[in-house]
Amino acid sequence: MKVFSKFYQRDIKKLVSQLTPKSSKVLTYSNANIQPQRYDYIVLPNTIAHWNDIQFEIKKLKKYSHKDTRFVVIYFNQFWKPILNFATKLGLRKKEDKPSNWLSTDDIVNVFNLEGFDVIRKGKRFLLPIDLGIVTSFINTLVAKLPLINDLCLTTYIIFKKRPPTKEYSVSIIIPARNEQGNIPNMISKIPKIGKNMEIIFVEGKSKDKTYDYILKEINKNKENKNIAKLYKQQGVGKADAVRLGFKKAKNDILIILDADLTVNPKDLIKFYEAISKGYCDFANGSRLVYPLEKQAMQTLNFFGNKIFSFIFTYLLDQKVNDTLCGTKALFRKDYIKICNNRNYFGNFDPFGDYDLLFGATKLNLKICEIPARYRERTYGQTNINRYSHGWLLLKMTLFAAKKLKFI
Repeated sequence: MKVFSKFYQRDIKKLVSQLTPKSSKVLTYSNANIQPQRYDYIVLPNTIAHWNDIQFEIKKLKKYSHKDTRFVVIYFNQFWKPILNFATKLGLRKKEDKPSNWLSTDDIVNVFNLEGFDVIRKGKRFLLPIDLGIVTSFINTLVAKLPLINDLCLTTYIIFKKRPPTKEYSVSIIIPARNEQGNIPNMISKIPKIGKNMEIIFVEGKSKDKTYDYILKEINKNKENKNIAKLYKQQGVGKADAVRLGFKKAKNDILIILDADLTVNPKDLIKFYEAISKGYCDFANGSRLVYPLEKQAMQTLNFFGNKIFSFIFTYLLDQKVNDTLCGTKALFRKDYIKICNNRNYFGNFDPFGDYDLLFGATKLNLKICEIPARYRERTYGQTNINRYSHGWLLLKMTLFAAKKLKFI
């Protein structure tokens, strides 16, 4: 059996490596001399337990951060206080020079809130803090991640981001369209003016009808928008490929996806923009399951499948996600570039792109918020989703992500 403290510190290093992307500048703060630079991540591994004035110390650390810096706070679960005290008496844990701060999660969130920080996500890990070989590995890797049992874990962590000021941004609206001929007329006029300037990018995906011609006609009809409305023909296959082409061509600050079936009202795009521009989140995800659905808007099997995936995603991502497959999403272009750079971590087999963006956003510790949107019945065409084959693929992707995000 190894000494408790050494085994615990080893797991903390593993946790930090999982929470911080490899290319990030990371400061693991331990009251040592700090290089005078700005870091992408400032990690506080049980540091706040020994601070006399936590709010004052946070204020001092701000000078080493930039607007996108994440603070990772790691601390003991209060449930473990008597257990750790007993371990200290047995000599399995180093005796402390003075009593530690045993703060609740609410206490920590409140102090950071006073200094202008918001929570991105939080979690727990490390159920068995002694080295029993394969037994410990099994318990800490698998058993400790299970619901309810996870609440008993020793290590708790919270990831914070600075609350940014409200600002105006430029916007690129990406509209992937395949076999949507009947939905194209008057589409541009239905999209409200968003941001300080806006461009609309259509990506047509090898339609069997006249979608491409109708988009050209729509662009030409709106001559006053000719400089902001563009059309590209997709060379690859699938919605994800179409969206990525649109994102690649986009030039503006915020990227918003609007499905050409218009089952989400284009007027709702303002809500997605405001959620990001006002600093409420880094990634706005549409949720169609808040309001009552129009008749035939979503078939019963799809509805329950979405509910199941939503429960799993909320568990995996440590952030609330009610609707995993709503096509309308918004994020900063700079963050999408980072997601692209990390895409190999999860693989490139998502045909729709929704999971790819959600997993990528989580890996980058982006704050996700949900935008309620009324889901309307299609007025033209049919969905391009096959509930059985695509459902099976999405399940496999979810299991793969579980291994990458949770059971590690």
